[in-house]
Amino acid sequence: MSLAEITNGSHEGLRTTASTVPNGRTNGRKSRNVTESLSPPEVALPSPAVSLVIPARNEARNISWVLEQIPDTVTEIILVDGNSTDVTLTTARSCRPDIRVVRQEGIGKGDALRSGFLAATGDIIVMIDADGSMSPQEIGHYLHFLANGYDFVKGSRFIGGGGSLDISKFRSLGNKFLLTVFNTLYDARLTDLCYGFCAFHRRYLEHLSLSATGFEIEAEMVVHAMQAGLRIAEVPSLELPRRDGDSNLRAIRDGIRVLRTVLRDHRAGITGQLVQSIRDRRPASVTTSIGAIAGSA
Repeated sequence: MSLAEITNGSHEGLRTTASTVPNGRTNGRKSRNVTESLSPPEVALPSPAVSLVIPARNEARNISWVLEQIPDTVTEIILVDGNSTDVTLTTARSCRPDIRVVRQEGIGKGDALRSGFLAATGDIIVMIDADGSMSPQEIGHYLHFLANGYDFVKGSRFIGGGGSLDISKFRSLGNKFLLTVFNTLYDARLTDLCYGFCAFHRRYLEHLSLSATGFEIEAEMVVHAMQAGLRIAEVPSLELPRRDGDSNLRAIRDGIRVLRTVLRDHRAGITGQLVQSIRDRRPASVTTSIGAIAGSA
């Protein structure tokens, strides 16, 4: 029988039967289906390498908890040290001898993350804070969506299953305002903007074109991911209280920097229209400050 008959779907005669010997007994060879022998063996694809980037500065009391929670799916841990003056590095190396330490040359969270991204060698990059406010055990959710067609996955505190035990009412209002501006300008339907638990395929790092030096890098990543046409997914995440110490986040200062980033990077020319509409609806004292922000963006 020819191979053409097999590919055409004719299975008649493809099952070899046991041959019969003169005494009526078979020779012991079992019947088998030829089509089964022609099927290629299933090959398991290797799991992608995952790099976890953790920016840290004076987080000696928090870093061990974070490192102990990291799942085995993470194959590379990069700690970007922002010139810590405490025992952050000693503690980290004691907890994870395999950790890679990158010395930050500049200042700011954005600068630290960019240094870590460039040092990463994994197929996937995950970013997380060192203060214990994010659970590394959630990383699996991010990897799941990246393995199923998405390019950029970000955590959200404001969808079902997510939440925050740390955000203040003032910061919550600010986040809602910035999110509204972002969704309006970029025709998006995201539920959280200023949250630094994200993961993406490293092959898209160049397309993100990151340049921010501070906390605004979180918004810059989302803006540039949208502009690059990446498929974005949000997964629920629970923000925990910082385990120890004080945050370097300054709500008003960093909120203004996020707003500038969102406005500056918009390419459709709607920025001026948005500012004008706000001016028409706000008192003079407020419009003056908004105009100053837009002018410096």
